[in-house]
Amino acid sequence: METTSLGERVVEILLKREALKESVLEGARADAAAAGTRLEKFLVEKNLVSGAEMTLALAEYLKMPPLTLAHFTPSSDLLDLIPRENLQKHLMVPVTRSGRMLTVALGDPFDVIGLEEIHSLTSMDIVPVVAPEKEVTDLLARFLKDTGAGLEEVIRDASEGDVEVGLEQKEEASLEEMLESAGDAPVIRIVNSIMIEAIRKKASDIHIEPMEKIIRLRYRIDGLLYESPSPPKSRQSAIISRIKIMSNMNIAERRIPQDGRFKIRAVGKEADVRVSILPTVHGEKIVMRILDKTSLAPSLGALGLDQKSYENLKYAIDQPHGMLLVTGPTGSGKTTTLYSALQELNKTDVNIITVEDPVEYQLHGINQVQTHAEVGLTFAAGLRSILRQDPDIVMVGEIRDGETAAIAVQAALTGHLVLSTLHTNDAAGAVARLLYMGIEAFLLASSLIMTQAQRLYRKVCPACRRERDVPMEILKLNHVDPAIFEGVTLYEARGCPKCFNTGYKGRGALMEILLVDEKVRALMLKDCSASAIRDQAVENGMMTLRAVGLQKVKDGLTSIEEILMTTSGE
Repeated sequence: METTSLGERVVEILLKREALKESVLEGARADAAAAGTRLEKFLVEKNLVSGAEMTLALAEYLKMPPLTLAHFTPSSDLLDLIPRENLQKHLMVPVTRSGRMLTVALGDPFDVIGLEEIHSLTSMDIVPVVAPEKEVTDLLARFLKDTGAGLEEVIRDASEGDVEVGLEQKEEASLEEMLESAGDAPVIRIVNSIMIEAIRKKASDIHIEPMEKIIRLRYRIDGLLYESPSPPKSRQSAIISRIKIMSNMNIAERRIPQDGRFKIRAVGKEADVRVSILPTVHGEKIVMRILDKTSLAPSLGALGLDQKSYENLKYAIDQPHGMLLVTGPTGSGKTTTLYSALQELNKTDVNIITVEDPVEYQLHGINQVQTHAEVGLTFAAGLRSILRQDPDIVMVGEIRDGETAAIAVQAALTGHLVLSTLHTNDAAGAVARLLYMGIEAFLLASSLIMTQAQRLYRKVCPACRRERDVPMEILKLNHVDPAIFEGVTLYEARGCPKCFNTGYKGRGALMEILLVDEKVRALMLKDCSASAIRDQAVENGMMTLRAVGLQKVKDGLTSIEEILMTTSGE
């Protein structure tokens, strides 16, 4: 009864606007009742009223703004906010976002349940607008097909029609067969889809791992590996050959590890891809590192550091000579920090030379040298040669041995600014490590400007994070004083389509920066322990990794669990 009254009210508006004639209405009303269809829906289906006119009438009745989607292109970021099945089920298209407000075009403006569902999924305030139903369905069909025709569809298409001769993998394939299979359209589509999916998900690495009966495909996103639909096992050799061809590797060689790289342009981005192939029992395992130059911070200011860390780091790189060391485990963002510092220092009046293994990002205006240990171009040999090239600033990819350390210290003492990385747990540990490598304490005290330890933490997804109470039990177990969170809003990770249901999106750096002053130098000359140097640095005002991390929690950037896990052992 309520539906009829709604229809009649909309009809009144249509009559008033002269979009519908009285003579047509009587027959339509009877036919709609017989078919059990809402009158306003029946009028559009039978082309008795245009979709645009019905939209204007509904907009007037519901007091909602009308919108046409005829020439509208939806943002992929907005489409990713809401699961595709929900958009199609409720005939909705996210149009624009402003802060916590999401404007959604409705094909069916009476679908209140759908609006509540979208509000619950996104934790945002929904602003509804009315759009013609056909335009909504056409747009969803077009764009969800484009964004959704990802890896699962390509893999399904490639699997259908494949004929397996036996379970055993063919070991000895001719070069011609491998080249032919690598050039097959389905294989090219599978590899392209793997790459596009990785860039779309902002993955740092792609792992293609042959198992006994399947190929496992995983993406590393924000430091953690997530499994994806597997390519068909029957295409294993062809996929590997395709990637080898792209990386300019020897496709006939399957017994030894190989390395290569290639460039790709997809989803509006250009990236370098570094490829490593390792023979395993069930075939060759591939790891592809995606080096997206656009994600590099162009300066220290763009790293998103807290004010104190930024000021200390800026002070250190502004020194005319001396040594700066960045420390931390593999994958903690040391190289990114050094590249950001180099880009800050990259001026026309300075000569910057680096020696790296490997050269990850190629930077304009900076001379980068790739080590080749097999021909004698080690870090130490490269550094010696660099010092004969009249450099102002030198970056050594990593100090791995006493010889490289000694040359780096000498370079810092002779008027060069030297930047490098070291594998230690904290900033004070770098001093102890260099002393252990055989560097004289008085040389180190004279050359060292700063040591810095860093870790990467995952940021909570701003779209789905949820307020929480202070977790007293967790803080007690980790010896953290709950009083520091008094009057602070804390958040926990929840999970939504935008963050692939992980609760986290993007990463930031925690930095523990130890500036070498007279008191620290005095301790270094006494050959003191790392703990004594650390205590002195904290007394001087150094914030430890744990302290910096807890400040990020107070700022609402991440969760307590993430920081406690990232700084465990501190």
